[in-house]
Amino acid sequence: MITLKNKKILLLGLGLHGGGAATARWLHSHGAKLIVSDIKKSAALRVSLDKLSKLKGIQYVLGKHRAQDVEWCDYVVYNPGVSNESKSLRLARQLKKPIYNEASLFFDRCAAPVIAVTGTRGKSTTASLIVKMCQEKNPRTILAGNIKTTFMLDIVDRAKKDDLVVLELSSWQLEGMDIVKAAPHIAVITNLYPDHLNRYKNLTNYYCSKKEIFRHQNKGHYIVLNDEDKVLRKWQKEVCSRTYVFSKKTHKGHGAFIKNGKIIFKSATTKNSPSLEGRGPGGRLENAVVSVKDVKLKGEHNLENALAAITAAKIYGVGNTAIKKVLKSELILEGRQQIIAKKKGVTFVNDTTATTPIACIAALKRFGNLNKKNIILIAGGADKNLGYSDWAKQVKKYCKQVYLFVGDASQKQKKALSSMSNLSAGHNNMQLAVSLACANAKKGDIILLSPGAASFNLWQHEFERGEDFVRATLSSRGLN
Repeated sequence: MITLKNKKILLLGLGLHGGGAATARWLHSHGAKLIVSDIKKSAALRVSLDKLSKLKGIQYVLGKHRAQDVEWCDYVVYNPGVSNESKSLRLARQLKKPIYNEASLFFDRCAAPVIAVTGTRGKSTTASLIVKMCQEKNPRTILAGNIKTTFMLDIVDRAKKDDLVVLELSSWQLEGMDIVKAAPHIAVITNLYPDHLNRYKNLTNYYCSKKEIFRHQNKGHYIVLNDEDKVLRKWQKEVCSRTYVFSKKTHKGHGAFIKNGKIIFKSATTKNSPSLEGRGPGGRLENAVVSVKDVKLKGEHNLENALAAITAAKIYGVGNTAIKKVLKSELILEGRQQIIAKKKGVTFVNDTTATTPIACIAALKRFGNLNKKNIILIAGGADKNLGYSDWAKQVKKYCKQVYLFVGDASQKQKKALSSMSNLSAGHNNMQLAVSLACANAKKGDIILLSPGAASFNLWQHEFERGEDFVRATLSSRGLN
């Protein structure tokens, strides 16, 4: 366990999401001598700074990062907004300063077993389902990580060995795992799609960052992989932990799949395995867990999320009845295909966390009607070096009208939709975009905020964009 008390720590990146403030507060509580540095100035960071205003002894360096602070510190802690290739981190490596992030600090100290979930899409939904399922077996199950609800360091000191922690981990958080040689007891990778190419040199680098979730696993650990993902199928050969897979198709491995309208879990039990409802060492068991019809979450992507969650929960030893209870109940996550209102037969959906084309496509397929173009799409924003040709094909299938915000991603989207007549681009006001959508909406239509792009050109983060959409929706008028 690394020493924190009286150590000189440079925290790079305070940020606006709350994670930087949570990390600073935690480091301060453990007696660190702390410098907090951020390239943003104090006015932009006011919300985060206010959270730390009562803490004494923290030095702030705002508007820039300084080499002298890297030279001063015993080690560096950096937050997700700071690129792994930033000048400060490169200097820290040259000076052989240990570099940590929230995830490495967490795994260095966490006494509880951990189920960790990563992937491009479905992390939050899958992690939330796993928590609800595992709480049926162990009420002391905690959700934390990249998800908005709870930061990892807020719970690490109180997590005991009899607890269970379920973490949602981004690629940025996983980058810090190697320094502590950490691994979750059960690792889940939902899928891999192009994303964050504004941060990573190429797609291979982005995908490889996800490997950190299992890099230090051993034969006593478990990995759960999507068997329909070509890249993850190849990765099955690289892992040394016990491999389980999930798929909407029947597969030969251990894990969850669909057969005759039922979700089946197939296990191989050994004397060292946790309770998997098997019948003895070396035994095999195919067990019908739940009917597909019982899964409350709609959409093919959510069916995959459910399969991933079932696999992890069964490895942990959760019974079928408990799993069925969770899958039959409503799961609402802020900004993730969240139905926020229905007015005069028009449904409003907040999908602000859809920051990639593939995420938007998932929403189009869930809410769209091929026989009647029923979606009015509000999209666009900042680019992450992603392509929009496949996205445009689906938009043309499902959407009767599209409104695009300003942004470099919007320019790509506009070009990809050049043959579409009902396209309005260049918007920078959510209230106006929603008002225009309402003016064109009829009973049975869906007004869908699913940008397929990042938010930081107009908003501080995607949740602020979603909150803006909710406010505009609640005050909207002019529906037919």
